[in-house]
Amino acid sequence: MEPLIKIDLDKIIKGDDPVIVDLGCGRKKKQGRISVDKLDLPNVDIVADLEDGLAFLPDNSVDEIHSRSVLPHIENFENLMREIVRVLKKKGTAHIFVPHFSNPYYFSDYTHKRFFGLYTFYYFVDTQCQLRRKVPNFYTDIRINIISQRLVFTSPFWLRRRIKKLFGLVVNCHRSIQEFYEENLCYIFPCYGIEIVFTPSE
Repeated sequence: MEPLIKIDLDKIIKGDDPVIVDLGCGRKKKQGRISVDKLDLPNVDIVADLEDGLAFLPDNSVDEIHSRSVLPHIENFENLMREIVRVLKKKGTAHIFVPHFSNPYYFSDYTHKRFFGLYTFYYFVDTQCQLRRKVPNFYTDIRINIISQRLVFTSPFWLRRRIKKLFGLVVNCHRSIQEFYEENLCYIFPCYGIEIVFTPSE
């Protein structure tokens, strides 16, 4: 699928304002962001299939990438991760939200192709920077620095949302509590999703 670019992308990249890209924006466009989606919706600036990567963006050209509930739909996840790292500036940040594998609503979406858990993004991190439970990092040469990772607890129901928010404050106090939670409690008290911020590794 050849990207359809509806904006003066070169001018934006060479301008003085931060270059912020929203991958898989859907119907919502946020002010000051370049919106990218596979569907040619009125608010989409660049119509492109993320399975094909981000070839329309030059190396080291983006200050921030935002993506909410998009990565579970990507078949070639590793390729998109490589592209995100490629286009981010040296100190650029990726702000990602993905559903957690214990999310009971995850399985309702037939378009989801993969699961995400606490350790998923640590496969792209150097060994010495990992959580207590080590995961191999030799599957890929893509490297990131994880700035923050938070488990998100919420519900569409008011009372449950309040309770889960308090539970999330406890779980996110420390990485060791996050690990204990995912190993022992996630199927008793399901997690809604994961918010992660990372930069390219130098």
